[in-house]
Amino acid sequence: MRKSKPKKRIILPDPKFGDVLVTRFVNNMMIQGKKSTAFIVFYDAMEVVAKKKSEENPLEVWKKALDNVTPLVEVRSRRVGGSTFQIPSEIRPDRRVSMGMKNLILYARKRAGRSMKEKLAAEILAAYNNEGAAYKKKEDTHKMAEANKAFSHFRF
Repeated sequence: MRKSKPKKRIILPDPKFGDVLVTRFVNNMMIQGKKSTAFIVFYDAMEVVAKKKSEENPLEVWKKALDNVTPLVEVRSRRVGGSTFQIPSEIRPDRRVSMGMKNLILYARKRAGRSMKEKLAAEILAAYNNEGAAYKKKEDTHKMAEANKAFSHFRF
């Protein structure tokens, strides 16, 4: 689209918590259009989180975990004078949340476990405690941006 930006689609809040962020997470988690299955997996994972963190609201635990794995900066490749530099740049808020969700889902799927609800719950609890693979991915991204801070003047 040359001239106009595409319209943002309106995402409806989820039925149980009434939160748009939950729906976005479930949309990312969904495989082959099976949204109801994705919702069931997410809600079951929230029940597992509620059992393990009984003193706190499971939705708040999930939001804190998502916040912990959300990167603030990333590096982008840029060719300057025949050589490629990794240039650190801030991530716009919408993409930031999207990257955090996708990392949480990706590393939950890679986890060893019996079912997806248990793997997702384990990754959420690990991210809540500032540990786990998704949190490590965020830390690695920040370290790479810090290491290439000298090239930030090439920013476009």
